[in-house]
Amino acid sequence: MTAPHVLRILHLVGSPTDIRHVELSTLYAAGCIQALCQPAKYEFLIALVSPDGLWRFPQSLDSGAVAAAKPMALHTAVELLVKARIDVAIPHMFCLAGMTQYRALLQMLGIAFVGNLPFQMALTADKAKTKAVVSAAGVRVPRGKLLAISADRVQPTLALPVVVKPNHSDNSDGVSLVTQPGNYPAALEAAFACSPTVLVEEYVPLGREVRCAIVVQDGRLRHLPLEEYFVDSATRPVRTRAHKLARDSAGNLVLAAKQASQAWIVDNNDPIVAAVWDAATQCHIALGCRHYSLFDFRIDPAGVPWFLEAGLYCSFSPKSVIPTMMAAAGTPLTVFFDQAILQVIGKP
Repeated sequence: MTAPHVLRILHLVGSPTDIRHVELSTLYAAGCIQALCQPAKYEFLIALVSPDGLWRFPQSLDSGAVAAAKPMALHTAVELLVKARIDVAIPHMFCLAGMTQYRALLQMLGIAFVGNLPFQMALTADKAKTKAVVSAAGVRVPRGKLLAISADRVQPTLALPVVVKPNHSDNSDGVSLVTQPGNYPAALEAAFACSPTVLVEEYVPLGREVRCAIVVQDGRLRHLPLEEYFVDSATRPVRTRAHKLARDSAGNLVLAAKQASQAWIVDNNDPIVAAVWDAATQCHIALGCRHYSLFDFRIDPAGVPWFLEAGLYCSFSPKSVIPTMMAAAGTPLTVFFDQAILQVIGKP
């Protein structure tokens, strides 16, 4: 009897941009690798990119293993990747270059990967363009104004309150709620520090804030249970970086939003679910997503969902949002991972 073929899975980790993105990428990738280690089925190969542009292929993501791995230039790394005969790659990179250029590199090398293509990642990394696309598809979006760094930082004419956010940034970096005209300069300064363009949007009153995921299975869109986040009109009218990422006592990066008091799964019978699923479906189709998609919505006091942004990531870590939702729907992480791999390589 022939032994089953062990698939070679590449975990593409790190960031050429900055150490903060390396930490975030490593946090999720390490969780994925630990949870999904199945030597009889998968052989994992790790490629770690650092802010100096060098590549390493460590045995694990432990600091000692990373330090021991030989750094190499791109051309040497490409040689190794080609010779490695990789079956499928899992991208764990969260910076713009990682989401676009490094996924494009996988494409050029003929390495199939799980997740959305560089085009969709580049589009959804631009919040204003993403809003324009989903709005044209009929999804409600807050009115907004896009400001360029080269322009005078005049106060937009939108009625207060407004949300000021970087147009190219994740994890709520540089996001501010402006309720008084005198708060505009500091809010714009914080946002422009993260992005060359800034989006100023009408504040959608609370309400609630939820995240919705769609997974493509057998050519059909499967809607997952919503995840809701703690927001409060008095103490937390918008979610900032501090509500998503934090440092523990040892200085390690941790996921602040994963505490039970900060995020929870919404019952599918909740009145808002059907409307959010419908809006997410329109977003998924309009943006041309493949394999999976993930969207944030603000729910106003009347129960109407308003699109905030797309985050087309899934690192297959137990702490990742989509695996959390899949588990709530009754699909364990190992099964979800198997399904995702088979979707790329084709069912036997």
